[in-house]
Amino acid sequence: MRKEVLLLIAKQFFIQTFKSKGVYLLLLIWIILLYYAAFSGVSYTDQNHHRTNHQEMARESWENNPDKHPHRMAHFGTFAFRLKHPLSIFDFGLESYMGNAVFLEAHKQNTVNFSEAGFSTGLLRFGELSMAIILQLILPLVIFFIGYSAISSDRENGTLKILLTQGARWKEILFGRSFGLFVISLIFLLPFFIVSTLLLVFEHHGNEDSWYRLMMLLSSYSFYAFILSSITIIVSLKSSSSKNALLKLLGIWMVMGIMLPRTALAIGGFLYSAPNKLEFRAAIEEEVIQYGDSHDPDDPHFKMLKDSILKSNQVASVEDLSFNYGGFVMKEGERISSLIYNKHHHRLLDKYRKQNQFLKWLSVINPFLAIKNLSMALCETNFESYINFQNQAEDHRYHLAQKMNDLQIKYISPKISGSEGKKHVVDREEWKKIPAFQHRFLSLGKTIKNETTALLSIVCWVLFAILIIQYYSKKAKIV
Repeated sequence: MRKEVLLLIAKQFFIQTFKSKGVYLLLLIWIILLYYAAFSGVSYTDQNHHRTNHQEMARESWENNPDKHPHRMAHFGTFAFRLKHPLSIFDFGLESYMGNAVFLEAHKQNTVNFSEAGFSTGLLRFGELSMAIILQLILPLVIFFIGYSAISSDRENGTLKILLTQGARWKEILFGRSFGLFVISLIFLLPFFIVSTLLLVFEHHGNEDSWYRLMMLLSSYSFYAFILSSITIIVSLKSSSSKNALLKLLGIWMVMGIMLPRTALAIGGFLYSAPNKLEFRAAIEEEVIQYGDSHDPDDPHFKMLKDSILKSNQVASVEDLSFNYGGFVMKEGERISSLIYNKHHHRLLDKYRKQNQFLKWLSVINPFLAIKNLSMALCETNFESYINFQNQAEDHRYHLAQKMNDLQIKYISPKISGSEGKKHVVDREEWKKIPAFQHRFLSLGKTIKNETTALLSIVCWVLFAILIIQYYSKKAKIV
């Protein structure tokens, strides 16, 4: 394959495409879509400011509590707010449907609330126009409409026969047209990453991790554009007319971007059905009752625990112990309820992950799903990023509650069984010693590990696109 011939054919296709005035109109509409999506992304950044402020207010409220009984502080609780990743301006993902705040208190695992969907109008059901959605769903249409006649029209008007008689080879024609279409797709692709870069600089001052993620996004979407360009050229080659080529490409777009994702979600939900919120809570409460309720003085489990503690310390009553028995019981109850909750929560997450795994495996045959999953993961707007926040919030809640129980065990007199009154309290300086909640994003390494299937799928599709062009270059015919 001669490089100069390939580049000449690519250049000729590029120049011919931009001779049409329709392309410039398409670019104008494209820039308008980019402006709208970028404006929507910038409006999202304001939420991080509000969430950070509310996190600071929650911390200030916690630290300003007066001297108080630790158990009352455990129930006073605090809030944890989920921050938005800087690259969420590019891909909203599940952002609008994931809650962003949770109340942390002892003995109870509350749900994450205040999602954007919960406060929005019915317009949200029609979807949001992010930069990622434009590139995932609209860019394929742009590439298909520009390249559907790249080979078929040359066959129809006789240009293809002239190229071959002048010494051009099929491999050079197919790769040349694919490369030319790919370069055109980059013209539509690059403005989005230029805007994302500028927003990252001026809106977020992104750290090193954010820049690595942005470079991975650029590479991934470039591969996606190359795959689409190659598919377009092959379909144009194998179609009897330009009209048939366009219809086939539109069918591929519908199957790839709409039918398969929707079908996969429905099948995954059917095969791995998950309990609703009421069923989930009921199962936890039922198991807690079986293991023991620390707030029930007649509970068999804690009655046995009390007897064993009294016997091992050789005392007749809990008032004679050297530590506060009420704090000890609360600590044990917190441990048991947390273990039970985590067990059920992990089962629920396994159900959801199996549903999502169905989509991940389907990305092997659908590059749209591969780029969608990878894009959301890199922008921290996918399911795993939400679960990461949930786990961090629960860890903080558990350690906060147990720290309050430890303070009660250590500082409250064993003769005190309740938490009322102002005499048996802990100094307010203890509240400040507890670390404030700080949401941490997943590391890039962990993100890549979670999306190995999507990454391998994109790489395999690129290799497959190259191989399929080589294969059809040997089988191609003029008529």
